[in-house]
Amino acid sequence: MLSALRHQLIVSCQAPADSPLYQPEMIAAIATATVNQGAAGVRIDTPAHIRAVRRCLPQIPMIGLWKQVLPDYPVYITPRIEDAIAVIEAGADIVAIDATERDRPVGLEALIRVIHDRGKLVMADIDSLSSARGAIAAGADLVGTTLYGYTELTQNQAPPAWELLAEIAAQLETFTICEGGVATPEMVCRALASGADAVVVGTAITGIDLRTQAFLAGLQR
Repeated sequence: MLSALRHQLIVSCQAPADSPLYQPEMIAAIATATVNQGAAGVRIDTPAHIRAVRRCLPQIPMIGLWKQVLPDYPVYITPRIEDAIAVIEAGADIVAIDATERDRPVGLEALIRVIHDRGKLVMADIDSLSSARGAIAAGADLVGTTLYGYTELTQNQAPPAWELLAEIAAQLETFTICEGGVATPEMVCRALASGADAVVVGTAITGIDLRTQAFLAGLQR
């Protein structure tokens, strides 16, 4: 699975909940379009969307997650055991989880164990070298810089996480995905040169709603 993704592009196919693109069949069509153009894998949120994409793309490597906003915890990417199981049952090959060093409803090792017991890999979405190291120690199969710039620890930093990528490559032995803020083909090349094994691009390719907002904001300025 990871060999098929090495030095490849993975496309995150997501949409805001209030967008007409949020329908499962629309997400599946977007994912199919990216794969038809050469994407080696996709990253999909929610069991319903994962299930729809899997029906259209039975063989493509898929990173699945389920964003859940919990009242008592800041982690939100597949935070609970039941969320991970739902993602697996929907058809994901790799389960992405929030692996930052923040309060969580279930211990990291326990969550990873449940995923491994069901024969799936774990992508640890991290925000720092420390959280990457902790995720690997807990058993994660790969790490992604997904949450760099989006946590209290890194709120003053802007992705892509170039320095963090270089630190992980120099100090840790793990499959590393650059995710977050990758907006151009040149950035994809820089991510690989900085030590990433693969790159996830989302908004720049599939974020029609957010990109339209950005262009309109530019006009208003």
